[in-house]
This record gives sequence, structure tokens and C-alpha cells, in this order.
Amino acid sequence: MLNIAANIKILKHELPQKVKLVAVSKTKSVNDILEIYNTGQRIFGENRVQELISKKELLPHDIEWHLIGHLQSNKVRYIVPFIGMIHSVDSFKLLKVIDTEALKCGRRVDCLLQVHIAKEETKFGFSPDELKLMLESEEYKKLGSVNICGLMGMATFTDNTDQVRDEFRFLADCFKDMKRKYFKEDVSFTEISMGMSGDYSIAIEEGSTIIRIGSIIFGERK
Repeated sequence: MLNIAANIKILKHELPQKVKLVAVSKTKSVNDILEIYNTGQRIFGENRVQELISKKELLPHDIEWHLIGHLQSNKVRYIVPFIGMIHSVDSFKLLKVIDTEALKCGRRVDCLLQVHIAKEETKFGFSPDELKLMLESEEYKKLGSVNICGLMGMATFTDNTDQVRDEFRFLADCFKDMKRKYFKEDVSFTEISMGMSGDYSIAIEEGSTIIRIGSIIFGERK
């Protein structure tokens, strides 16, 4: 019998204080999420907008929801009024849509810029050059309703831990470079979201401040 409450307690006990845990609850039931909630966990991550919204209505209002999956521009308006953080801002077009919708709500939405660090073509994200182009553009400087809090990346799905470590190190170096060049005075640019159930310990060693964990807590997905 899987004890998900015990799983998260063990995991949290192992984590350095500075590392935030996002419990990835995609495909998991409201009851499973409540069991984790009752251990004191408040940050939950979902991949799909529709699933996130349907769960939000049934769960306590003090949950901080994070959108960690690929976000389509036409779905932004549904989550902007309440979302705690969007990890997966993978294009300038998407960032502009988030800014527009946030302005309508009178909110500033916390966002992470997703960098493509994996060798797999299927992963989304900016290249470092694309990030620099965007951050130096006049159009970007006009955005007032998004708060860029850092970077996010997903390593290649592989057993080669050296490759995974290299990819995480690349993201950490990219973060330092962006902080120095564009966010030096910005106190909120502090986060590196990297590391999932299979590689979070490497991610933490390489400087992760947010890990996104599902299967270690909830068990393998069917």
C-alpha cells in the first residue's frame, strides 16, 4: 500500500531549506492531493489548464497552483486570475499574452523563462541567444504585468547522469549570465526550476531552487 503522506514527509526531510517543492499532481485525484495538502504542502503543479481549473474548484483556496506544462496562448486567460507561477514561458509571444491578460486582471504574474537544455527536439524553450534578443528588445521593456522570477529547464530523459548534470549546469550558468546582464537589480530573479523525480538530487547539487516532483510522492502514473 502506497503511503503518499509518508513519501512527501521523507522527501521534505531530505531537501535543503532553500529548495522549494512543487508536488506534481497531474492525473492524480482530489483525494490524493488532499492527503498531501494535509501534511502541510501548499504548492502543487499541473501540466494542463483544464485539469488545473477543475481541481482548483474542489480544493482548498490557499493552494498555490503552478503551471508547469506547455501553455497555449489561447488558454492563458483562464489561469492568469489566480495562478501562483507559470514555469513554462517558452516564447516571447506567450509572455506578451500573459502580460496582456494579467493587465486586465490588475495582477503581476510570476513567470519563469523556459530554456531548451535537453538534447531532445520535443522539449520547448528559448535558446540563450533568443533570451538575450527578447530581453534587449524595446517591446520586452514595455511589459509591466509579468514578473520574471528566473529560469526553468527539463533535462534529457536518459540514464546518462553526466549528460543530465551537464544540462543542469548549463541552465545554472545561463541563470547567472542573465542575472548579471539583465536582472542585477531585480530582487525577484532568484529561481532555477530544474529537477524531477528521476534527477532532482543532481539538479539540487547544480543549484536548483525549485524541484517538480510527482512519482516519488504519488507513485508511478498508470
